[in-house]
Amino acid sequence: MLQQFYFKFVEAPTLLRIFSMAIFFIIFFGITIHFIEPQTFPTIFEGIWWAVVTASTVGFGDYAPKTVPGRILGIGLIFIGAGFLSAYFIRLATTTVASQNALKEGKTMYAQKNHLVIVGWNERSKEIIDQLQEMTIPRQIVLIDDSLKANPYTSRIVHFIQGAPYKDETLKKANVKEANMVLITADQNKNEVYADMNSILTLVAMKGCRPDLYCVVEILTKEQVINAQRAGANEVIETNRHASSIMLNSLYFDGISSTVIHLLDPLNGGHLKILSTKEEWSHLSFGQLAPLLLQEQTLLIGIQREEKTYINPPFEFPIQRADELLIIQR
Repeated sequence: MLQQFYFKFVEAPTLLRIFSMAIFFIIFFGITIHFIEPQTFPTIFEGIWWAVVTASTVGFGDYAPKTVPGRILGIGLIFIGAGFLSAYFIRLATTTVASQNALKEGKTMYAQKNHLVIVGWNERSKEIIDQLQEMTIPRQIVLIDDSLKANPYTSRIVHFIQGAPYKDETLKKANVKEANMVLITADQNKNEVYADMNSILTLVAMKGCRPDLYCVVEILTKEQVINAQRAGANEVIETNRHASSIMLNSLYFDGISSTVIHLLDPLNGGHLKILSTKEEWSHLSFGQLAPLLLQEQTLLIGIQREEKTYINPPFEFPIQRADELLIIQR
């Protein structure tokens, strides 16, 4: 039994072992001084009180040994007890600093749930994080990146994890199994083909960790969109295609790029959403439903039916129960 206790003590954290030894010596010296000088220390508690203030080098002076054996015991307590207490507080300070450094350097596991995981540090992810923090209901964010050496934010608005996003160790630290959603951005340090390959590899790792996790992935090349969908992406953001469409429209309509950005910016009060069709709307046409939604400050701009999206269809376009409505809502 003593051997089992010894092994448990040895395997315990260093901070706990030092603290336990300091408490043991304080109680031992407190009880011993009570039996050596029962008149000066009439109770065991007063002996322990003296041991505490002596070991901590406070020395209130309300209790002090009178005999030579008692003073020798006090000298031993100062050398032994104070040494252990000093070591304890030094170790405590060292552990605190190490914990803060580990948190800053992305080595600490995230323990909460229902958070947003963002993979990759770049101007796009920075803009997303900044805008999320300005919203009325900010989200808990975990940032994964293997190129950063420290958390890019000085304040604790994101939990940083340093490491490759396709490794199990990194995913465990980010607590991906308890996450609400994942956004995978393209690696800006690689060319487009390798960046897409890296994004799909990360997507496969995420889905392998939790198959029902909602994953949004950024793909740069058109050829890799189908592979991202095969890998299980819930949404694929074709950055180059979207940017090209805005540029093309800017060639024909002056100022359209700033208008589109303003429209898509959720901080401006307008949100581009997809709304499921209600049962009572299924017999209406696009022209009949649009004014009904407009009364609720909801602008109907299109219909999404299966794999096709109809933007501003004819007024007589029929609404079906399985349709999804593309709207702008405050």
